[in-house]
Amino acid sequence: MALWTVHGDGKTLAPGDVVAPNERLSWGRTIGLGAQHVVAMFGATFVFPIIMGLNPQLAIMMSGIATIVFLLIVRGQIPSYLGTSAAFVGGIVNIKASGGTPQQVTGAIFVAALALILAGLFVRFMGAAVLTKILPPVVTGAVVMLIGFNLAPVVATLYWPQDQWTAFVVMVAVILMSVGLRGFIGRISVFLGLIFGYALSWIFDKALGPITSYNAGTGKVDTHYRVDWTAVKNADWIGFPPHTDNAAGIVGWHFPDIKLHFVLLALPAIIALIAENVGHVKAVGEMTGADLDGRMGDAIAGDGVGSAIATFFGGSPTTTYAENIGVMASTRVYSTATYMVAALTAILFGFSPKFGAVVSATPGGVLGGITVVLYGMIGLLGAKIWKENRVDFSNPLNLVPVAAGIVIAIGNTSLTFPGGFSLAGISLGTIVTIVMYHAARLVAPASFTDDAGGAAILVARPGDQDLDYIGFEHDHGQRGRRADLDR
Repeated sequence: MALWTVHGDGKTLAPGDVVAPNERLSWGRTIGLGAQHVVAMFGATFVFPIIMGLNPQLAIMMSGIATIVFLLIVRGQIPSYLGTSAAFVGGIVNIKASGGTPQQVTGAIFVAALALILAGLFVRFMGAAVLTKILPPVVTGAVVMLIGFNLAPVVATLYWPQDQWTAFVVMVAVILMSVGLRGFIGRISVFLGLIFGYALSWIFDKALGPITSYNAGTGKVDTHYRVDWTAVKNADWIGFPPHTDNAAGIVGWHFPDIKLHFVLLALPAIIALIAENVGHVKAVGEMTGADLDGRMGDAIAGDGVGSAIATFFGGSPTTTYAENIGVMASTRVYSTATYMVAALTAILFGFSPKFGAVVSATPGGVLGGITVVLYGMIGLLGAKIWKENRVDFSNPLNLVPVAAGIVIAIGNTSLTFPGGFSLAGISLGTIVTIVMYHAARLVAPASFTDDAGGAAILVARPGDQDLDYIGFEHDHGQRGRRADLDR
């Protein structure tokens, strides 16, 4: 990756002027913009590891490392930050529900990351257009939808009951902030909701006293305060994340433990990640005016390498972040130097156990209010893919296979094979959706197959909401036009 040249005088930008990926502003301004990118990715990068039962301190550290690796793989041509991915949440929740350990969780994601690398290499050599043939929008949208809606029981049975009124108030706050706040602040509404919920829980503890409900810390119903900072007080200000100790309930760094039946629960997420990376690369290409289709495979493979490195050491899976693309759209600074600064800053934050302990102590009721919005958003993004690609559901080819796959996933329906091996929920729903769509296409009349599933993958405009976009869309005239993936 080439060193960056200074854009102009490094201080001012003329109207309509942009800073290219291989350029930078003065180092002072570059550091400031890098810090802004850290704030943009902070909310999701910390919230999702908590939901997945992984260490948030390690997650932010590995996100910085993954970002540097990604920038090297794409040779600095695609400015992007790799934060914690939401796509794996559904599979991980099911792994944990089946008794999976943190090592088995990251083992499953590690194998999925290797599969994503292979997918990136395949796209690099075969061309981006092959994606629409294997994964047309009707299928991609269905997989994204079933990943999100499969998580509804988790909210209802795990987080919400811990403190229902706090969950309800936080949910209302997140919704209102997402719609009412403008600009960059609106894009981090979930992060603001986490801070608001934390403060609200502390006030409730002082005013109303402890509650009697399910305690995620003890795994049983007992009387406890909503905010417990015992671990925060004992944590060091500077230090490496702890080693995972399953017996003591400590989650930190560890090496993966690969179990095939858990791998099958994680693999469907790579479909969402492929679609996500395609959208992000096209969006960056639109903003910078560069044709980045030739780097599509590199971006997908780079995402896979980032997740593989992160999960090999017990961290969270990663993906390119639309929040940071939104920051680029508003600042018109596409310099990869700012992303290198952001990555290094995240690594430094990763060396603060106390900071990680504060995030890990987030009350269950707060997570209840946040996840009820997040999980619904993930599911509805599938519908967004259908809408933007004009998928015709009056066509039985689009309707019937997808309907079956989604209901299987939401209902956590299982299929048990001789010997005790079984498929269920997300994994079975994904297989049914993909396999049955292509099988049905083989026997369908020509009138059903004409442009079925959508003509091409339509990608989000710069800053639009996607799987990892924590906030809602705000249009301030900084959006680029929509771009179709070449058929």
